[in-house]
Amino acid sequence: MTINVMLVDDHAVVRAGYKRLIDNEPGLRVIAEAECIAEAQEAMRSHEVNVAVMDLALRGESGIEGIKRLGGRYPHLRIMVFSMYDHCVYVSQALRYGALGYVTKYARPMEMLSALRKVAAGQRALSSDIVEILAQHAAGGGSPLHDLTPREFEILRMTANGLTPNDIAAHIKLSPKTIFNQLSAIRSKLNVRSDIQLYRLALEEGLVD
Repeated sequence: MTINVMLVDDHAVVRAGYKRLIDNEPGLRVIAEAECIAEAQEAMRSHEVNVAVMDLALRGESGIEGIKRLGGRYPHLRIMVFSMYDHCVYVSQALRYGALGYVTKYARPMEMLSALRKVAAGQRALSSDIVEILAQHAAGGGSPLHDLTPREFEILRMTANGLTPNDIAAHIKLSPKTIFNQLSAIRSKLNVRSDIQLYRLALEEGLVD
């Protein structure tokens, strides 16, 4: 049985390279590509996709939000993250909201393909560097960001990287007032009182690019 794959990445050159890799592997076939979550949803309506291979850094809606949205709407869909982000907080958010696999773009091609097959079979699959990172983090205690929603997580990430509430509002198509309210909720959940404390926490958790 052929495993039908959708690539979700906003870089066409990256998609082209991994499409060649996957299409050259027996039993795997890329049948759809998308630059953003909206395009991925369109593709799901017209293609029989088994596995979505998704980056987290996408235009518009973030990959974390996309995992939750696609997984909720298409329960049969298996999702594997394929990203440059190698910090445990991204991994925990992705797995919490429905991804079965998480492979970094530092992984060897055969490791990525092996993980893809495992995810298609409904098995958990993590690249070796992610396994090590999670083990190290577990030894030091859990992340305080675990309880953030995908939207809160993305707003925190963008804030930590210098975007203003107006910038964030324009990016994710919400009102500035909503962003201010979300930031207030984030501070409350994380028990921080100032933007400086919030930035320091985001820096410690690996959210600052």
